[in-house]
Amino acid sequence: MDSWIWWLLAAVGLCIPLVLTAMPEFAMFAVGAGAAAGAAALGVGLPGQVLIFVGASVAQLVFVRPIVQRQLKKEPQLRTGIEALTGATAIVQEQVDGQGGRIKLNGEIWSARALHPGSVYEPGQQVDVVEIQGATALVV
Repeated sequence: MDSWIWWLLAAVGLCIPLVLTAMPEFAMFAVGAGAAAGAAALGVGLPGQVLIFVGASVAQLVFVRPIVQRQLKKEPQLRTGIEALTGATAIVQEQVDGQGGRIKLNGEIWSARALHPGSVYEPGQQVDVVEIQGATALVV
């Protein structure tokens, strides 16, 4: 049997633990085996095939694996609760200063306080929510 067939069988064999364990490293080795199979089909000798397999696999482990790991560890983009309100825009309903006031945030009336004590926001003015402390929104 030709050596390229063995490399293809190795690539398929490496996909089995990939499916069972969900470890992307097995896919990288499978791609390396596929590259070696292509080299064997082109007539490259066995030492060259092994070098291509090792080179392709190591290159993917060095360059592709960190990218994959970053993508897998990313936080979900959906923000809920207080995190969803931080950064939102609100409309001042009652004058907001360092002592307090009221804003309309996402259709609800919230108590609010200016982040900077000297700031005063008048009714109808648009403000940004910087932080939520209990039931009070800090705005700028």
